[in-house]
Amino acid sequence: MLFSSSYLVPAAVSFALALALTPLVRAAARRYGIVARPKADRWHSKPTAMLGGVAIYAAVVVTYLLLVPHTRQGWVVVGASTALFAVGLVDDFLHIKPYQKLIGQVLGASAVVYFGLLLPWGWGASVAMAVTIFWLIGITNAINLLDNMDGLGAGISAIAAVFIAANFAVNGQMTEAATLAVFAAALMGFLIYNSNPASIFMGDCGSMFVGFFLASSALLSSAGDRGRSFIVVIAVPVLILFIPIFDTTLVTVVRKLSGRAASQGGRDHTSHRLVALGLSERRAVWMLYAFAASSGLLAMLVRQFEYHTGIAMVAGFAVVLTLIGVYLAGVKVYDEAEVQAAREKPLVSFLVDLSYKRRIFEVLLDVVLVILAYYAAYVLIFGSELSREVWTLFLSTIPVLIFVKMTALLVSGVYRGIWRYISLDNLIVYAKAVVAGSVASVLALLFAFRFEGFSRAVFVLDAMIFFLMLAGSRVAFRLLRQMLPSSAGGGRRVLIYGAGDAGELLLREMRNNLQLQYTPVGFVDDDPFKKGKVIHGLRVLGGNGNLRRICEEQKVEEVLISSSKIEEERVRQILRECDEAQITLKRMRIEIELVGHEY
Repeated sequence: MLFSSSYLVPAAVSFALALALTPLVRAAARRYGIVARPKADRWHSKPTAMLGGVAIYAAVVVTYLLLVPHTRQGWVVVGASTALFAVGLVDDFLHIKPYQKLIGQVLGASAVVYFGLLLPWGWGASVAMAVTIFWLIGITNAINLLDNMDGLGAGISAIAAVFIAANFAVNGQMTEAATLAVFAAALMGFLIYNSNPASIFMGDCGSMFVGFFLASSALLSSAGDRGRSFIVVIAVPVLILFIPIFDTTLVTVVRKLSGRAASQGGRDHTSHRLVALGLSERRAVWMLYAFAASSGLLAMLVRQFEYHTGIAMVAGFAVVLTLIGVYLAGVKVYDEAEVQAAREKPLVSFLVDLSYKRRIFEVLLDVVLVILAYYAAYVLIFGSELSREVWTLFLSTIPVLIFVKMTALLVSGVYRGIWRYISLDNLIVYAKAVVAGSVASVLALLFAFRFEGFSRAVFVLDAMIFFLMLAGSRVAFRLLRQMLPSSAGGGRRVLIYGAGDAGELLLREMRNNLQLQYTPVGFVDDDPFKKGKVIHGLRVLGGNGNLRRICEEQKVEEVLISSSKIEEERVRQILRECDEAQITLKRMRIEIELVGHEY
């Protein structure tokens, strides 16, 4: 079913149409001057043709009309998306105001709701209608905001469409699967010209059509998911479209904290922050592709489990992305003077003050981790399908565990540490806090419930899992700092001479202090036993007599002597080798001096 010709053939036709139409649209856009010109708040650096959405729209609609079986709901999706395409096309030509586009989005969303496509919200028809309209408008604008780097918007949308199509196929909704396969194929055809370096952008006509088509198509899955858990039915489309939602949420929150309008353009999206950390544009886009595929795979897995297991999986994934979001939010992408001026506003000042109280975030995170660890322990002991009695016992004891364990974390000093400087000492504190919390929890449950019906193994596993989660959440920032480059590149390539304590200290300083503009490439050391060893990801490349060869191979621009213990004769020898290779030699010194009254 997943490879049925009922949608593979239409998909191939749609791909071919987009592949053929996009260069024609590009040529027409260039001829008539319909191009996106570089701006300070935009990413592209050269005039680029627009209206790529015309090719996407034509490929999808023509293929749908000719090769895909038509349904009433399918007509609703295509018709309303066509209306949004028209609104975007008008904006591409006339540059209409944001509120005018919003009116068009509200009308399109209202039409979808009028014809009966709703998110299966369980709190009455009125609430379902309001939530559905919010969903349609939110995802449409999220895709529009996400389309900020070559190949990003189209690629993420294509991945999402593939997973929505797979969800339809698993449900047995082959007509809907064919529709989404056609849509995904058109995006892939366009992506060939939109990938870095892009020769054409989809424009507002494309982003509004693509975003609205995705959002409204996701509503079609509710029919095939009837009888399944409400939470799981909601989780599938949310997970599939999680990256646009994540990016929009991150940008909105950070802009508000910086005193900027949420609708204001800028180079502050997730992709831009990854590039600011040192990734190339292409790698940043592919990393977001990987996240989109991961959330799509998780959406397919969630379908297979009971609702409480699905909730736990989604919560765990949300915790991981929240940690990544907090890390990315700390990347400086705004002008500091502008941010300081904005912070003088009372509301912005309050929000910024609240954001600096990171202990609040830590406490809330740990509450979630307490619940997840306890649930994971139950699943490992009793299986994923918990009986009613076990589930009731689990729910009734959660408040006790939260109170006792959070108290143990507070008393043990867990909240005194700084995540980026986590060390073995911190891990020992975490271990003591977890053990104390687990023992106190067992005693509390013994007093409150006489420990009837409980498994002792659950609490042993719970302690182990909670420690791993607690330590992992704190170590996550250091891992991100190691995995992602710490600067935007372009720094002088340097070789560190001395692979001891001083060399390790110098490496950390270069990675933490971006103003130094250094890119360390490796170590050299006179100790032959250190050759080939690795310190914080950098290898010891060699030692005595190999300096010039190593510098040539690694394209080194400077050599930094880290240790004060190297003899002066050896320093003079290193200097001669550097002079012969025309490389600058510098030395790190750490001095502690008396501060006199002249200050």
